[in-house]
Amino acid sequence: MLIQPAAKYRAFPPVHLPDRQWPNRTVTSPPIWCSVDLRDGNQALAVPMNVSQKLEMFDALVRCGFKEIEVGFPAASNTEFRFLRHLIEDNRIPDDVTVQVLVQAREDLIERTVESLVGAKRAIIHLYNSTSPAQRRIVFGLDKPEILKIATRGTQWVKDRAPRLAGTDLRFEYSPESFSATEVEFALEICEAVADVWQPTPERRIIFNLPDTVEVAMPNVYADQVEWFMRNLRRRDCALISLHTHNDRGTGTAATEMGMLAGADRVEGTLFGNGERTGNLDIVTVALNLYMNGIHPGLDFSDLNHLREVYERCTGMTVPPRQPYAGELVFTAFSGSHQDAIRKGLHAWETLLEQKDGGIWDIPYLTIDPRDVGREYREVIRVNSQSGKGGVAYLLESEYGIELPKELQREFGPIANDEVDRLGREVSGAELKTMFWREYVDRTYPWQLAGFRTESRNDVVKCKARLLRDGKPIEVSGQGNGPIAAFVNALTKDGSPRFEVASYSEHSLSSGEGASAICYIQIRLADGPSRWGVGVDTNIELASIKAVLSALNRV
Repeated sequence: MLIQPAAKYRAFPPVHLPDRQWPNRTVTSPPIWCSVDLRDGNQALAVPMNVSQKLEMFDALVRCGFKEIEVGFPAASNTEFRFLRHLIEDNRIPDDVTVQVLVQAREDLIERTVESLVGAKRAIIHLYNSTSPAQRRIVFGLDKPEILKIATRGTQWVKDRAPRLAGTDLRFEYSPESFSATEVEFALEICEAVADVWQPTPERRIIFNLPDTVEVAMPNVYADQVEWFMRNLRRRDCALISLHTHNDRGTGTAATEMGMLAGADRVEGTLFGNGERTGNLDIVTVALNLYMNGIHPGLDFSDLNHLREVYERCTGMTVPPRQPYAGELVFTAFSGSHQDAIRKGLHAWETLLEQKDGGIWDIPYLTIDPRDVGREYREVIRVNSQSGKGGVAYLLESEYGIELPKELQREFGPIANDEVDRLGREVSGAELKTMFWREYVDRTYPWQLAGFRTESRNDVVKCKARLLRDGKPIEVSGQGNGPIAAFVNALTKDGSPRFEVASYSEHSLSSGEGASAICYIQIRLADGPSRWGVGVDTNIELASIKAVLSALNRV
């Protein structure tokens, strides 16, 4: 890297807009969405989708609720042309869905594009040409008037051929490609000239798409460009302003959301941000950002896992594990403090739902309810060496119904953490259960229960127990106000360390015939230390006796 990058690079000049309005606005409704997965996303793939893959992706987009879908560049190849003809001739396009096609401002390509649309019920022809200083100078070697002529001449070619699509509800979109790197005055001039040719009306509005083709500035600069353009556009009521951002600086989402604040009507993007270089705008992210603020986006991502599967199968791309909302790990917490907060928050939410029909979602670290997008709570908390007692307790409870008392969580958490740290990887709920069973339930040395029976008379319980102590059989007997007290009395009479039961809880592990009960008992020795023990049995009395021996075996 250069010591003085200013010798090679320069900051993009800001737009002079001292009275900008967008920072004081809020978004209250969704934009018109246009998916460009089948065109912009597809052209960025090392192996573009074939017709069957494009059909599967098209159907998935329709199920999500997209009403405008850019299906390709039909003049670019036979595959693109055949795909659009297949959609039209096989009646695969719902009546309320508009297909959009992209074309450069070249007469032969426009001719082929119009041919591809014959028979379509609703269509948008999307014309573009590059307008930035670098494109004008380096790529085309043309001045502004010549670039403007390309745009107006292309618009006229489309307009001249529009009668051939008399049965089609036809609309027109123009993009000054590289708008974000173009002087706003020239971008406005060329769009006004295009409108003069097309002659839009408030009833038949032209779409002006303002691409952030390459992010050259901070997203607030893009918002200023959009607001300046809209404020100076002569026939604003005859135009829909559309955004098309990319992610070169990693701020495509921010640029889009600020552009919406600036007043844009429409947003183009792709599922999960697939696109050239660092990608297009991820429509899923912006839509669910609206959703988490209480605004229905007009798109349905109720089964985000399935949508991700379709996307990965059709494109050969993978959704990164940290992709907002859709990534494998986005509803996951490894940090112990995060896990504890999530667990308590989910418990509070379930309690709230039991008390009334609904409530406002306010769960630490979870911006939306994972179930709203088809995810499961069991995916929320996973355990590695950075995790704490809350995550361990959550997995045991959510996957196996093991509801650890808080004090037992504090005891077992560090034990589990040491084992996970030794393994040096994430562990599953099954592995945690094995650790727990090994530490508590399967502790049968030096004490092991061989038999136990009780009898009760006048509120006094007497017990007799057959035990193995250090592998040798012994029998003990005692009495108390309950089975546990009687057993503790029997053990202390036999010479075991003196102790008392400090805490007790139990619950069922499963339902139906042969259901198991689990019992948690904390004992405190006469000299102060305390230990937890756990017993499991179909008989709750035997589970409690096993729990006492488990605790003794851990002393």
